[in-house]
Amino acid sequence: MTAFLTSGIVAQVPTIIGQAYLDAAGNVYNPMSIQPVVVLSADQETLRAIHRRSLEREVTTSAYIEEMFSTGHDAANREVFGKFSPENARLVGIALRAEKKIVDKITKGAKMHA
Repeated sequence: MTAFLTSGIVAQVPTIIGQAYLDAAGNVYNPMSIQPVVVLSADQETLRAIHRRSLEREVTTSAYIEEMFSTGHDAANREVFGKFSPENARLVGIALRAEKKIVDKITKGAKMHA
């Protein structure tokens, strides 16, 4: 799920992807994010608050709901996602990118993932 959520951030801001990696033997590896990814954990109530705050501040997010675990492809994900609103979606993950001060305010109540 974290990979899916992160891919939404990359799609929104492709410049956060750096250059390809090259090892000493000359093998080429995929480029990765030039910025750290911080993973937090939160209960459903806190996830809803984070979602609400991001919408209020107009910060675009990636969101993953519980029902998406039972789908098999992107079109099915979109279909099931579209059946829910922020008030009744059972969020299991959300990703966002903004200035640190804004992210800190939006994610208040979440804890570092252990």
